[in-house]
Amino acid sequence: MLSKCQRAFGGQRAPTEIYRFLIDGRAETVCAGGGLCVAMATMIKFQFLLRALGALVLAAAVALHSGCLAVAAGAAGAGTVAYVRGELAASFDQNFARTERAANRAIEDLKFAKISEKQDALVAMIVARTAEDKKIEIKVSSVSAAQAKVQIRVGVFGDEALSQRILEKIRANL
Repeated sequence: MLSKCQRAFGGQRAPTEIYRFLIDGRAETVCAGGGLCVAMATMIKFQFLLRALGALVLAAAVALHSGCLAVAAGAAGAGTVAYVRGELAASFDQNFARTERAANRAIEDLKFAKISEKQDALVAMIVARTAEDKKIEIKVSSVSAAQAKVQIRVGVFGDEALSQRILEKIRANL
């Protein structure tokens, strides 16, 4: 037959002494056979549940704040469009050179200040700033001879509405 303490600890052997810490920092030793044993076992189980719940809340918060995902079917020559973690990505059924020129014209049409431009045969990087001094990065990549990919990031965390406006201008210039 199990003692009261063994039942409180789930059938396991209870510790012979439990230290109860008082508010002023002193420790008091209580015999494991006393009524405090049941209370301590309940408190230990409750602490485990609180820690598990805290971990679950933390995991949910990380998952919810990891980025926004919006996917839509594009039109007017665009394949897929996706906004993930602050970056808008779209594929176009146009060659690399034409898509890169359209991106540059979009920057001019929107009257953004072009800061820099780097380009090789497969990738072009355009950096510009808005009147509010938001940094805009547009990356045009060659996927194949007849297809290009455009990635747009506004600021550090992204601005979906402004990224969509830039993408619309690029489409209009194709």
